[in-house]
Amino acid sequence: MDTLLILTVLIVFFALAFDFINGFHDTANAIATSVSTKALKPRVAIVLAASMNFIGAITFTGVAKTITKDIVDPFAIENGSVVILAALLSAIAWNLITWYYGIPSSSSHALIGSIAGAAISAAGFGILNYSGFIKILEALILSPFIALAVGFLMMSLFKVIFKNTNLYKTNKGFRIFQIFTAALQSFTHGTNDAQKAMGIITMALIAGGFTTSTDIPLWVRIAAATAMGLGTSIGGWKIIKTVGGKIMKIRPINGAAADLSSALIIFGATYIHLPVSTTHVISSAIMGVGSAQRVKGVKWGVARKIVLTWVITLPISALLAALIYQIINLFF
Repeated sequence: MDTLLILTVLIVFFALAFDFINGFHDTANAIATSVSTKALKPRVAIVLAASMNFIGAITFTGVAKTITKDIVDPFAIENGSVVILAALLSAIAWNLITWYYGIPSSSSHALIGSIAGAAISAAGFGILNYSGFIKILEALILSPFIALAVGFLMMSLFKVIFKNTNLYKTNKGFRIFQIFTAALQSFTHGTNDAQKAMGIITMALIAGGFTTSTDIPLWVRIAAATAMGLGTSIGGWKIIKTVGGKIMKIRPINGAAADLSSALIIFGATYIHLPVSTTHVISSAIMGVGSAQRVKGVKWGVARKIVLTWVITLPISALLAALIYQIINLFF
């Protein structure tokens, strides 16, 4: 019992650390376009994002429940606490590596890949809940393509609506509108991304025998929301630079179109209780908007590097988690 309690406390600590890192790693994406177009000053954007992330995080729990039960059955896995701890350490390590190099990789891919890898290392491939796991993978894979298409359509619509308006007035109006879209995008980010740590903590409570329900306790919701809000307040300048300027040259109308498109996709996923990568969705929406503006205006070389990171994150994090599980299991 003492060992289980120690493991559970460690998991809660590292889950909140994951949410904190997620805050400055992923939330940078939510405010990147508004900062790059000077719609918001960096400090104001970060305070806005932190506040809206917190509100979004405590409003919904559907995605957290999906993480709790749809990858592996928390009631069925032996040594579950060690599995969860290994998954968290793996996801945190990958997030820090990609943050250090300024690469907007997916915290969602890292966490989900890590849970699967640690569970397989502990109990073999049969432990996976394949129907739930495949459903999650489908959401992660399809959402960037949907965001690309929606971004393209949104920008195309804006071009038709505002084709005869004064460019200066249009940009000025959209710069103001971006304050709203940045807030909306930060809110939707909180409704989806903060849920993942909530799901992990609930899995740990079940594995440790501290609860028998997949419902998310209120203290878990508040703690995860606070951790993400604090992480957001730190900011992720390297990733803001990549997303806000290296994919394409962003004007206010482009930023607003990308923000609206990605917010729609992320909140749609939250509504049907599916985790998606906010990084994938936002970056893809920017690419879609850029393609509608001018295909050659998108810096596809940078986009290819981002996509490559998306592809390798899940298998690398799975392998890393499997290795970490075997190491931790020697001690517990």
